[in-house]
Amino acid sequence: MLDVNLIPTPHIESELSQIAKNVIMPGDPLRAKYIAENFLENVICVNTVRNCLGYTGIYKGEKVTVFASGMGMPSIGIYSYELFKYYGVENIIRIGTAGSYSKDIQILDIILSKKSYSDSSYAKVQNGYEKNFIESSDILNEKIIKTAEKQKINVKQLDIYSSDVFYNDIESSLLKKYQLEIVEMESFALFHNAKVLGKNATCLLTISNNFKTGEETTSKMREQGLKEMIQLALESCL
Repeated sequence: MLDVNLIPTPHIESELSQIAKNVIMPGDPLRAKYIAENFLENVICVNTVRNCLGYTGIYKGEKVTVFASGMGMPSIGIYSYELFKYYGVENIIRIGTAGSYSKDIQILDIILSKKSYSDSSYAKVQNGYEKNFIESSDILNEKIIKTAEKQKINVKQLDIYSSDVFYNDIESSLLKKYQLEIVEMESFALFHNAKVLGKNATCLLTISNNFKTGEETTSKMREQGLKEMIQLALESCL
């Protein structure tokens, strides 16, 4: 007889009860592991399929899941869709790194997304959505802003560009048209899935490099040096 508490998808092996309603979603599986080991109590590993690691534990009395998305829109599109649709997740806060096209947005600055713009075909192929922008969740953003104020964490709320391509030969016309100053690679697909499924999603980013000044963080800094953003995301789940 099929165990109704076990809902394996092609990419997630967790039992239904092992996934929290609130999910923090870094791209890097090792970042998910780091967060689980350093911020959560009573941690269990809930996914190892394709080494896209997921963990559930307790943060200040609240059950929270930290689940890696992998890189790019196709990858976060799969994991966020399955978590929303098959595991009953209500809220996903993506935490990641981004590049800055502005001298005024410096490395280690924290950005909260208002809208994600993209020339990706993800939303159009998924369900025929034609626009090149999608809003993040007002509910989650308001919670994060209030939490940031309490924690005395400086957060800049901006529109961001979500790119399909890391190494590109031409600059996207959207960057110029909408004067976008931040680029990452996942939020557009995440926000679209949330919109389609009636859920909430937003994106917190720490600036890892600045294209104008040439400044960059190291991979070690990106893995373990993002504590302020991680803390803000977890506190916003309370």
